[in-house]
Formats: sequence, structure tokens, C-alpha cells
Amino acid sequence: MYPDPKRIRNKRLTVRFDGYEEKLLKAMAEYLGEQPTTLIRDLALRQAEELLGVSRESLQDGSLPRAAA
Repeated sequence: MYPDPKRIRNKRLTVRFDGYEEKLLKAMAEYLGEQPTTLIRDLALRQAEELLGVSRESLQDGSLPRAAA
């Protein structure tokens, strides 16, 4: 039914925030017109891509670049 069953979002990770962090994230989400959970997911993925030096397109084929030795 789905073109790529691995793209179904059925994996869950839990992140906990204190009251100040929650307020900040909700304010940012409201400012951007996003749901807080969608914003958090996007921010986490963007940061992971930046740290690893990859893009979502390169991750779709299942390959990651190797670090230069």
C-alpha cells in the first residue's frame, strides 16, 4: 500500500522539557504557525543532518557518507 514501508512514522522517542523550555518551544511554534511536536521533530532532524553533514535525500537511499580519515 505504501511505496516505502520504512517511511511510515511508527517509531517513538520521548523527550522531556521543564516548564521554561516548554514555554519557549510553544511560543516558537505559535510564532511559526506549527504544532509544537512538528517543530521539535523538524529541529531535531535538521540538527542531526547538520552534525552528520548529510541531507534527508542522502538518507533516503540508506547510505551515510564516511568520515574522512
